[in-house]
Amino acid sequence: MSRRKFLKTGAAGLAGASVAGTGLITSAPAIAQEKTKLTVVSTWPRDFPGLGISAQRLVARIAELSEGSIETEYFAAGERVGAFDSFDEVASGNAQAYIAADYYWKGKHPAWAYFTAVPMGLTTTEWTAWINFMDGQTLWDEVADGFGLKCLPCGSTGCQMGGWFNKEIETADDLKGLKMRIPGLGGDVMAKLGASPVSLPGGQIYENLVSGSIDATEWVGPYNDYFMKFYEAAKYYYYPGMHEAGSSLSFGMNKEFWTGLSKREQEIIRAACQEEHSHQYHETVANNGSHLALMVNENGVELREFNEEIYDSFGEAAAEVFEETRDHSALAAKVHDSFVAARSELGGWMKLAAVGYSVQRNRVLDI
Repeated sequence: MSRRKFLKTGAAGLAGASVAGTGLITSAPAIAQEKTKLTVVSTWPRDFPGLGISAQRLVARIAELSEGSIETEYFAAGERVGAFDSFDEVASGNAQAYIAADYYWKGKHPAWAYFTAVPMGLTTTEWTAWINFMDGQTLWDEVADGFGLKCLPCGSTGCQMGGWFNKEIETADDLKGLKMRIPGLGGDVMAKLGASPVSLPGGQIYENLVSGSIDATEWVGPYNDYFMKFYEAAKYYYYPGMHEAGSSLSFGMNKEFWTGLSKREQEIIRAACQEEHSHQYHETVANNGSHLALMVNENGVELREFNEEIYDSFGEAAAEVFEETRDHSALAAKVHDSFVAARSELGGWMKLAAVGYSVQRNRVLDI
């Protein structure tokens, strides 16, 4: 009999044992419950506004919901391993889980990008519908299984801004030669347009922008970007971001660890991840407007909109990137085709419903 099974069944049998010859019932001494150890590594620095705090909150919530049966330990980026080493740390079993944006791993397989965000992709509402009620989670499981992982959504920062630039971008030609921090397939789109994409962990972006090592960067949106102080080095803040319409985060677990959990433990982790996915998204939406106003009114940030010519160039470049992605493997093609079908179906409905309504409401109310 396994130790776990004994603790659940054997102890119950001992609790009602009678004392021989007396007829009295006595309780057996309490046996300590076996705890599940959960070590989590993150791609965000400790106490990092928005993303880092969300990760810490999720890990604490798992422990809380488990009432102590899951004992958690959290390591921010650089405390145990580097931010971009989180994947290998968990796949190897050295840690049990990571919190990250899965498009960081596109070099391992391009299909990973679809489970964070891709150019001209899904909004948070659409992406969450694809994952939970279409075949998104099944495909995510298929990609993750090839690396010994199991992933769940655990956060979203919504539609992102286009980024910070140290010069105005009036045509697609203005992107040529720019060194821009932008990961995922969005970076591949920028490369098609002549920019030089750079991947940097969040904690290293500011110093590189200030020093001039990069000319531009995307991060998240006003709420997260405000605390990064990018406005000290690049005053032009462009919108809307073509690269991440609904950026979602991943709680990626070692597959062997996940399958070894009890059903109760799995459901605790699912519930905590689902709660944080909603919490982080709505927290970001609630704070973006006020923090944008702070940057514009107090820090001299100048808002600029990517014009239609530039957006058309984004679309053309994205189409080339997607063809290359599909050609990678049958699995990449399957994920992409599912994603595109969902985008057509969900986007068509949102155009009539939420998007159609908000456009008309804002027109009538002059918002």
